[in-house]
Amino acid sequence: MHILAFSDLHLARNRAEALTEASTEAGLVIGAGDFCNMREGLEDAMEMLRGIMAPMIVVPGNAESAGELRAAARPNMTVLHGRATEAEGLRIFGLGYGVPVTPFGQWSCDLSEDEAAKMLEGAEGCDILITHSPPKGVADTTSGGQSVGSVAIRDAIARFQPKIALCGHIHDSWGKSGTIGDTKVHNLGPKPNWFEI
Repeated sequence: MHILAFSDLHLARNRAEALTEASTEAGLVIGAGDFCNMREGLEDAMEMLRGIMAPMIVVPGNAESAGELRAAARPNMTVLHGRATEAEGLRIFGLGYGVPVTPFGQWSCDLSEDEAAKMLEGAEGCDILITHSPPKGVADTTSGGQSVGSVAIRDAIARFQPKIALCGHIHDSWGKSGTIGDTKVHNLGPKPNWFEI
């Protein structure tokens, strides 16, 4: 399957236009969170993506809650947060939010490592893991050189070994990738990223 994936749209209209144009070639589109900014503008972000006709699987970032994303989602979107779905015979598990808890304050939707670990138990057997946050030590470095990814996500990838793990969240690591065991990990960012599975 020809998969288009992105993260961290943050209401960027030019990025949404590029993704919409690219999506005509996609069998599935994956969005790894942060469609809006600080819990504002989510409906506008969904409107920007209305030209995407392919099925979409999305997770909430730390800039929108799972409930907010479900309420705003377009009809072709499946919202995952601590659960799995199937597409073209692939099992896809999604977990949104910032993990570990971010320093951004009240507006940010976050999970502790323990909360994330419990929710990730359902990822066993998945072919694709979508998380908003990256795993600790892979594609998770800030401009200051700090590794700020999630231990719980890293442990789940190491244990369950999905074919690919897709994430975003850390803007300074957009476009970076690495491996955990046999799993390829990609920090997507808001440009079109293509995968064949």
